[in-house]
Amino acid sequence: MEGFAETPDALLRVQLVSKSFGAVVALQDASLHLPTGEITGLVGDNGAGKSTLIKIISGVLAPDFGTIEFLGKPAHFASPSEARAQGIETVYQDLALAGNLAVWANVYLGRELTIGPKILHILDKRAMLSRTGAMLERFIRNVPPIAEPVELLSGGQRQVVAIARAGAWGSKLILMDEPTAALGVTETKAVEDVIFEMKRQGLTILVISHNLDQIFRLTDGVWVMRRGRVIGYRQTAEAHPDEIVSMITGAAASAKPRA
Repeated sequence: MEGFAETPDALLRVQLVSKSFGAVVALQDASLHLPTGEITGLVGDNGAGKSTLIKIISGVLAPDFGTIEFLGKPAHFASPSEARAQGIETVYQDLALAGNLAVWANVYLGRELTIGPKILHILDKRAMLSRTGAMLERFIRNVPPIAEPVELLSGGQRQVVAIARAGAWGSKLILMDEPTAALGVTETKAVEDVIFEMKRQGLTILVISHNLDQIFRLTDGVWVMRRGRVIGYRQTAEAHPDEIVSMITGAAASAKPRA
């Protein structure tokens, strides 16, 4: 693979993963690794297979062939809940936030605390409300009002809540699909600050983005996909956006490989 160099301490390894939907081949022998504690980018045109690969890593889809290793062990995630239980959280473009619920309720969505007999399922709202602020403050400088419904927050505030929620649950790996799509400059910076804070605290992050300027601001390295294949890897400090574009479009297909 072009520009590929193995990383002994990789948190996650995807090896020769393939996935088809009927006659449509979404992934073909895709392989990549994510260095522990780094922010890694994943780029490619629409239909290159990026979202399918993310869904396989996060347990939404099962691969037809290939293997995944997480924390040095074979991983088989039959559902997103199994992936979350192992420390893999995903932030999709739609954020998966319930607009009519308060911030604290969204942070605990699917993980609600209860009191009394379990069969009664009485929500411990006081505990969830009191803990949410501290959970979000790990990553956000200006935490939005946690008692406000999410629908009253700005787009940037909703995004930072979704991202900080993913990190607040003791996660090891955060997958992000277009984390700043449709956000303005100020809100984009706020989201990127949260991402950098996650890295500072030791989390490993994979970012899908069509914004190459953002990829070069955020990431330590970037994987490039084309037509269902992972075709190469570059350290962003040593690469140029034009080189990545040529890899995405196929103009660099005949370029001399770099180790």
